[in-house]
Formats: sequence, structure tokens, C-alpha cells
Amino acid sequence: MSQTDSATAQRTATPARRRWTATDIGLIAVFAALVAASSVVPGIPVGALGVPITLVTLTVMLSGLVLGAGRGFAAVGLYVLLGLAGLPIFSGGRSGLGILATPSAGYIVAFPLAAAATGYLAGVVIRRTVKHRGLWLFAAAMVSSIVIIHGLGVLGMMLNGKLDFGKAFLADLAFYPGDILKNVLAVVIALAIHKAFPDVLVRRVK
Repeated sequence: MSQTDSATAQRTATPARRRWTATDIGLIAVFAALVAASSVVPGIPVGALGVPITLVTLTVMLSGLVLGAGRGFAAVGLYVLLGLAGLPIFSGGRSGLGILATPSAGYIVAFPLAAAATGYLAGVVIRRTVKHRGLWLFAAAMVSSIVIIHGLGVLGMMLNGKLDFGKAFLADLAFYPGDILKNVLAVVIALAIHKAFPDVLVRRVK
């Protein structure tokens, strides 16, 4: 086999790296704006630390369910970066690096990671299932919520709120009923988007 043939074979065996298109960049910007807009709705402070229940987790999960891991992470990460840079787009109009010293820090840091995890799992669901797809997407969102958002949220309250694990865990439990409802709504919206735009996620995981 000649060197030319070998190079051609290697290019054929190795899938071409997919690059984000202008549409991808637009979707990332739109969903980052959607997450920011959801933070405008006043939150409900919970417990002595005052960590609020907000609609942000709804749009974070929706970003992952619709955009997939990479674009979902980018959209929510952009939201977080803009907030840390000084735009008042965190709950209650807060902004800046000082947010990382508050009991809410763990949740905020978790948002991009949760969007990525939800997006990855959503890709698996969309690729491999037909029946009960909504149930599997809900399971994907709940796993990401519990493991990443609630896990890092508890850690943030322990570090910045000076709570022991038991008290932080109990404080975090107050967020579960709302998150269940928000994840149900996120799945309903995501299924509608996937039905209207079948290739929005599937084409990136085939």
C-alpha cells in the first residue's frame, strides 16, 4: 500500500471532527439568554441560608435536553461566565465573583455540568429509544439534578454556609419537589422541540 493509500485509509477510518455551525452558535446564545431570562423571575428563599428556589434549573435542564452535552454546557456556561463577569443575571439581580462565596455557589457551579450530563444522557435516549422516551428523558434530568446540582449544592452550603452534612442535606431537600415539577416541564417542552425540529440533537449523536 502506498503512502497516499495509507493516508486515505486513515482519514476514512477516523471520523471528521464536527465543528459548530452558525446555527449552533445561535442556539447557544439563545439558550444562554433563556437561562438569564428565567433568573429574572423572583426566587423563593428557602431556609436560614436563603438559597432561593428559581426557574433557572428548568432552563438549565432544557438546554441539555435540547442542545446535547457540548452545546448545552456552552450555553449554560456562557450564562454563568457573564454573571461572574458582572452582569446582574443571577437570581435576585446578583452578579460578580462574590457569588462564589455565598451558599448558592455550589448550585451555580453545577449548572453547566448538569446541562452537559443531561445533554449526554439525552443523546443516548434519543439515539436508542422510541417508546417511553419522555420517561427516559425525565430520568436523565433527575439523575443529573440529584447527582450534580444537589450534590454540589450541598457541598456549597457546607463550605460557604458552614453547615454540617446533615443540615445541608436537609436544607437541600426543600428543592426536590420543585425540581421534579420543573424537570417534567422541561421534558414536555424538549419533546415538543424534538418533534418540531427532529435534527436539533439527533444529527449530532448519530
